[in-house]
Amino acid sequence: MTEEEQEQVIDVTDCPKCEEITEQQILRRTQKGEGEDLLVKCIICNSVQTIHLRPGKPVIIDANLSDGATSESAKIDSDEDEEIYVNDVFEYQDKVYRITRIDDNEGRPMKRSNAGKIGTLWAVRCDKVVVRITMTDGENSTSKNIECDQNEIFSCGSIMEIDGVKWRIRALHTGKGRTLRGKRSAFEIRRIYLHPPNFRDYRN
Repeated sequence: MTEEEQEQVIDVTDCPKCEEITEQQILRRTQKGEGEDLLVKCIICNSVQTIHLRPGKPVIIDANLSDGATSESAKIDSDEDEEIYVNDVFEYQDKVYRITRIDDNEGRPMKRSNAGKIGTLWAVRCDKVVVRITMTDGENSTSKNIECDQNEIFSCGSIMEIDGVKWRIRALHTGKGRTLRGKRSAFEIRRIYLHPPNFRDYRN
C-alpha cells in the first residue's frame, strides 16, 4: 500500500451498519481546534459517518499498588476519556500490574469507567509472584519467600539453589493440595518443600 493509499483509509472505526470494525475511506477532513472531524465511508457497505477525533485531556489517577506484602500509593497518568476496566493490565515503573478494583469519586465500585471519573483504583503486580518455600534438613526446617516470574516452572525432583546452597524439590503445594510428582508454574504454587540433594524418602 502506498503512502497516498494509507492516507485514504482508516481501519480502526466501528461501522454502525456492519456492526463491526471495518476499513473506512476518508472523504473529507475538517480541522477542529487541536483535533479534526473525518467524513468517512465504509468500504464494505458504503455507509457514511462523521468521526470526531479530539486529543484526550491528561488526568492523574490515584492508585494503590500492591507488590507481594508491600503496598504503595501512586499517581497514574491517563487521558480523561480512556476507558479503564477491572482486570486491565498496565505498566508502572518497569513493573506490570493488574487492576483489581475501581472506585468512583464517591467510593462506589465500578467494573469500568473513563479515567476522568475514577476516584481511586487498586492493582496488584502480576509479572512477578512471591512463592513460599520450606527447607528441611533432618529435624531442622526454615522458611523464606522468593520472588520469580509467574510463568517460571518448578519440577518435583529438580535441584534449585537458595542463598548458594543446593536443594532438591521434594513437593509442590498448590491450592488443590500437595503433589510429589510433576511440575507447576509459579503462579499455581502456594509453597515449595525442599530437602538436601541426597535426601531419599523410602515411603514414596
